[in-house]
Amino acid sequence: MENFDKYPKSVKKAIRYIKQDATKEQLEEIKKFIDYAIKKRSLTLG
Repeated sequence: MENFDKYPKSVKKAIRYIKQDATKEQLEEIKKFIDYAIKKRSLTLG
């Protein structure tokens, strides 16, 4: 992934957590949260 350094520290930490520590159940829940947030933001931006 190029340009990963341009993202905020919180995003980097979340990605690291997903890659290293999250269980399968947590991954499914995180995916739902992220999908919802992306859809909501996309609608806001038009």
